[in-house]
Amino acid sequence: MISGITRLLTLAALLTVCFGTLTGGVRPDNVAQIRMAGEIVMITRNSPTTYYEDRTGPTGYEYELAKAFADHLGVELKVKVAENLNDVFSTLENGGAHFAAAGLAQTPDRDRWVRFSEPYMQISEQVIYRRGGIKPEQVTDLTRGQLVVSEGSSHSERLRIWQATQVPELSWSESPDLEVSDLLQMVASGNIDFTVVDSNEFRVLQAYFPNLAVAFDLSEKQNISWAFEYSRDDSLFNAASEFFNAEESINLMANLAERYYGHLDKLDYVGARRFLSQTEKKLGTYKADFEKAAELHQIDWRLLAAVGYQESHWNPQARSFTGVRGLMMLTRNTARELGIKNRLDPQQSIMGGSQYLAKLRDRLENVQEPDRTWMALAAYNVGYGHLTDARKITELTGGNPDLWIDVKESLPLLSQKRYYRYTRHGFARGQEPVDYVQNIRRYYDVLVWNEEREQHQEFPEEGDPSMQLSSSLVTVIPPLL
Repeated sequence: MISGITRLLTLAALLTVCFGTLTGGVRPDNVAQIRMAGEIVMITRNSPTTYYEDRTGPTGYEYELAKAFADHLGVELKVKVAENLNDVFSTLENGGAHFAAAGLAQTPDRDRWVRFSEPYMQISEQVIYRRGGIKPEQVTDLTRGQLVVSEGSSHSERLRIWQATQVPELSWSESPDLEVSDLLQMVASGNIDFTVVDSNEFRVLQAYFPNLAVAFDLSEKQNISWAFEYSRDDSLFNAASEFFNAEESINLMANLAERYYGHLDKLDYVGARRFLSQTEKKLGTYKADFEKAAELHQIDWRLLAAVGYQESHWNPQARSFTGVRGLMMLTRNTARELGIKNRLDPQQSIMGGSQYLAKLRDRLENVQEPDRTWMALAAYNVGYGHLTDARKITELTGGNPDLWIDVKESLPLLSQKRYYRYTRHGFARGQEPVDYVQNIRRYYDVLVWNEEREQHQEFPEEGDPSMQLSSSLVTVIPPLL
């Protein structure tokens, strides 16, 4: 009996060897195939929190994280942009992408169809309403107005759970063609009463819709993860787990969180409304001057305009008790050094401010972007010497003097004697440049958004019929009563 089994096992082994010889060997695993192809394919969404293109090329939190993963594997990243959330999952299911990085919340229903990586972010699902309109306090209040969400979203799934378990009278509409920005615009315009969005997305977009606010959280914290197809071959999923747990990746995620979300709380309701109003009233007067100066000194004109607003609210006659003057608030010594004759002349002030910012940026030649720009802005506000002191403190306390996320923690220490007594340039109000940079970054975001909206005519005016829900694109989820 034993000898018979042995003969069978030997025969099976020989057949395996022969089959492997005939077919050219064992089939490589997913990671090996990706490396042989030289690229990994990501499916994502086009949104401010995932992937978009600016003047420098592809960018976005998800894109940069996925690009780092591709680099980790030693391949190129190929990006596919889905039409909607349903398209994300169908593309993954049909083998059109290796993984999905689209700001996907891990939910019970989705767990049945895809395998989620370790979470790299947590968010809350938030109910959004228009200030001055109906403010819901709890889920049952959502029956008092029109609620619309994206079809296939985690928000739709969450509402179905509420309806099935606690609020059977709940009803809403959903559409696959409405992105978060569309839904927020519809609430802001008064065409619908409520929507639900992820907290990170609302933080990014809130400054563009200052008349919107959070009513309440619809859920506890939700994990945001990458999605993979279920497969017997775990190589790619395991490679992603290895990537997320690597110290280099953990540091990268901290830097990306600061870059994309670290400045978002600096613009409140009043400040956002005022900035949007001033943009409409004043920016057009100086836009050509900003563009000319920015082109000459290789600075994004929108960043330069944001500096001008932070400095003077685009007031060419602005004066400070410290002696700085003009639209870009130049000191007398700086103006003299730059050859500026009249600081109150807006064209001269803008050109001088642009030249000075470029000069500071160029002195930080060993710092990579965007940290280089944020540090140059801090130096514009507090002085290059104090920035150098803060970078030295950063290094002495174990941080990286070339990363803004670390340097911005050291700048406020310049106001404490136990730190500034050992610096070359002494005391400084170190929190001011931190707030200064964060404000400018927020103003810059809004200017970028506004320009892209104008170019693509993304949003119609309030009351435009095209903002009304089309029954052909919307599914109404009726109450269970």
